[in-house]
Amino acid sequence: MQKLKRFGIFTVVILMLLTVMLYSFQEKLIFLPTKLAQDHVYAFNADFDEIFLDTTDGARLNALHFYTDNPKGLILYFHGNAGDLSRWGEIVLPFVDLGYEVLVMDYRSYGKSTGKLSEEALYRDAQLFYAYAMEKYPEEQLIIYGRSLGTGIASQLSSKNQPQKLILETPFHSLLDVAQERFPFLPVSYLLRYRIPSHVFLEKVDCPIRIFHGTTDNVVSYGSGKKLYESISNSNKKMYTIPNGNHNNLSDFEIYWNGIKKELAPALIK
Repeated sequence: MQKLKRFGIFTVVILMLLTVMLYSFQEKLIFLPTKLAQDHVYAFNADFDEIFLDTTDGARLNALHFYTDNPKGLILYFHGNAGDLSRWGEIVLPFVDLGYEVLVMDYRSYGKSTGKLSEEALYRDAQLFYAYAMEKYPEEQLIIYGRSLGTGIASQLSSKNQPQKLILETPFHSLLDVAQERFPFLPVSYLLRYRIPSHVFLEKVDCPIRIFHGTTDNVVSYGSGKKLYESISNSNKKMYTIPNGNHNNLSDFEIYWNGIKKELAPALIK
């Protein structure tokens, strides 16, 4: 009986410690930025400009704008939670090869970008870059693309605007949904400061919605992506399921590229 009591106390203490750690360090669990020196020189096998946009609260946000001849439009790309533009710039190059200009930003504290992170700041920053994109193209030639963490930001942005299309790669129903799957034994609904409820945002999205998700994703489960898809009331939706696809390797699958090429095949700008 004493052993059982001690085990119970030990379990409660461990759960309390994990709860405190999750609440205190959740930002470090969600966001995994790498930093770049301000004088870092990007090098890619494509034409591009490096740009900086300043926010009203004093942040300075770094982005890359890739160009191509006779573009079909512009893809505003929101990347995942790890790395910086030196990596993500390479990842978006295939979209340039498919005939699109691409604008990809680094979030606050990533790469050369500065400023304090918050969920609302992420949404405001996304809108700032959407406004920049609209200076170059009309909305009907803008495609919003989100990957992993960026799918939540892309979903919120699309709910406030009228882009041509929204494409989500490895999306989640909500960040709370991901946390509950990862920590089912903790009261995450009371602890999580970043909710990013993609399913709520997508209720207000009128443009076509396309989802790409792998069945063996071990970061954002296929179940969370499927749950998101099923919650969408917009009839112009489609989900591309990639059998055996994981979180970071969908580009290794022909079914992914066949879908991407199909979705990125509007008429050329006249």
